[in-house]
Amino acid sequence: MIVFGAFIVVTGASPALAQTPVTVNTNQSALLASDDPQLAANKKLVYDFRREVFNGGTASKIPQFVAKDFIQHNPTIPSGIQAFMAFMADRASGGNTTPPTIPDLVSIVAENDIVVVAFRREMADPRNPGQTYTTTWFDMFRIEDNMIAEHWDYGTINP
Repeated sequence: MIVFGAFIVVTGASPALAQTPVTVNTNQSALLASDDPQLAANKKLVYDFRREVFNGGTASKIPQFVAKDFIQHNPTIPSGIQAFMAFMADRASGGNTTPPTIPDLVSIVAENDIVVVAFRREMADPRNPGQTYTTTWFDMFRIEDNMIAEHWDYGTINP
């Protein structure tokens, strides 16, 4: 009983703050593979959208990937392709250089008409100034008629 009590004191006094850092997948082409050709196509659509529009900074390519009646669930981005294009044009790098891979990509998973993409994010540690930690951010897309029809992510409204 004393050992058990000591165990409780030790675990109660030591909160679990350890973390295994999030790692990036170095074989992104393998993430696009699927035995189901439609799932592979859905993953490739989202992958290319991310590379060409977000990472490549080319908002003009949005119509190649996104449905006209695009539904957006992030509270800071409007729905509809025209509103989304305007939003992205304000943020486009203008570099028009599509990278061969997606920086910080961890995983792509597809099931039915849904594709989920996970990314490694490095954040400032508020408990330890000057230090960082890694976490995972997600985007989820619904594909309809080989176009991105709907999007969900971690989006929040900042004050």
